[in-house]
Amino acid sequence: MRAMVERNLEAMGVADQFEAVDREVELNLSFTIDEVSPIEYARNCQVPTFITQVHDDALTKPSDVQAIFDAVPVGDKKLFWIEGSTRRWDGYNYFSEHPEQLVEWFDKHVN
Repeated sequence: MRAMVERNLEAMGVADQFEAVDREVELNLSFTIDEVSPIEYARNCQVPTFITQVHDDALTKPSDVQAIFDAVPVGDKKLFWIEGSTRRWDGYNYFSEHPEQLVEWFDKHVN
């Protein structure tokens, strides 16, 4: 969530307002932006994991996605980067156009 907030604030020209947004999020959720990060929770994943991300997504940072992947403690995991786009939606649509590796993943893990 931090990356999304930072990217949006940068796009609006108010990158210096992260702390103010973080305070508002905490007032509404009782958690700070960093406390709802999936990175910490990824350590609890105990199933084979396939993470897919648009590498240059305008709302995320590759380092955050890599940190989530690295935090998953299982050996049977895969990270697939979708290259050549900054549009998040291309990630949602990727496998409808290129299903091969997702089908292979499911064939391996689902009986």
